[in-house]
Amino acid sequence: MRLPRNLSGRDFIKSVCRKWGYREVHQIGSHIILQTEIPFPQRISVPNHKNRKVGTLNSLLKLVASQKGVSRDDVLKSLL
Repeated sequence: MRLPRNLSGRDFIKSVCRKWGYREVHQIGSHIILQTEIPFPQRISVPNHKNRKVGTLNSLLKLVASQKGVSRDDVLKSLL
């Protein structure tokens, strides 16, 4: 599945928090720190930019997928 080129940082954060159990912990500059405790603690840093590079989005998708035990495509489908 192709990665969206126009997914903003804020849209990614809203979807991940709502559908995958993450929550915003704090913000450092333009990066927002998300945290989850299920199935084990994890923190990820998400750049809050209008558009981000495809490699950065792919990396974030892989982090969420490995934490939740699903495929990258499952996470991507939930964001769209």
